[in-house]
Amino acid sequence: MAASVDSLDTGRPPAPRSGPVPWVAMYHSVGDCSDDPYRITVTPERLGKQLAWLRRRGLRGVSVAELLAARARGEGRNLVGLTFDDGYADFVTDALPLLHRWDCGATLFVLPGRLGGDNAWDPLGPRKPLLTADGIRRAAAEGVEIGSHGLTHVDLTKADDLTLKAEVAESRAQLEELTGAPVDGFCYPYGTIDARAVQAVRDAGYTYACAIDPGPLTGPHALPRVYVGQEDTAWRLHLKHWLHRLRRRPVEGL
Repeated sequence: MAASVDSLDTGRPPAPRSGPVPWVAMYHSVGDCSDDPYRITVTPERLGKQLAWLRRRGLRGVSVAELLAARARGEGRNLVGLTFDDGYADFVTDALPLLHRWDCGATLFVLPGRLGGDNAWDPLGPRKPLLTADGIRRAAAEGVEIGSHGLTHVDLTKADDLTLKAEVAESRAQLEELTGAPVDGFCYPYGTIDARAVQAVRDAGYTYACAIDPGPLTGPHALPRVYVGQEDTAWRLHLKHWLHRLRRRPVEGL
């Protein structure tokens, strides 16, 4: 089994057990996808069909925190983590009603340094508005887990020490002040990680962190996720679900 960043010599004993990697779906924007060069958008209609597919298979979408808590109890094999990156304003208007309709939870990873701004880090494609502080509080009030996506959406593997600390630790502090609740989850911008970024996330006190394909760093602070897009029909979701379970190694501590 590949080494986990959470099993390195950190002065603490290694996690006592391993389990199959949880299935965590990665979404971004929900809305009009006619101009979408990065393929980050699904229409509300497509999201509804994808959530319906989960329910037909006896699965239920939940926040990552709920998923990991269930796994810690030896339960949750029928749970799928649903994550939405960047904190687009359309999460509240278009995604949240569908999550409620299908009795699903989710984790929303937001950027407290860009409240009410847009996706300025994307050089191509349309500008998409981001949630304001009130929008984030509304999502939290309706049961959505709020996690940090950093302050401003920078590649942490290229950040200097001061920027890395601000993006990881300061973003958590700002979100906890904004929501009045603990912020336990982090999501690496662009999905890029290295051991230095993972250690910074651990040092900041996060319980878990989501990546995309973390390779040998896979662990509670480098969880792999499955991209879900507009083209993912029922058959493609079935295939992705099957391949994820087949290809991913067990995760220590889960």
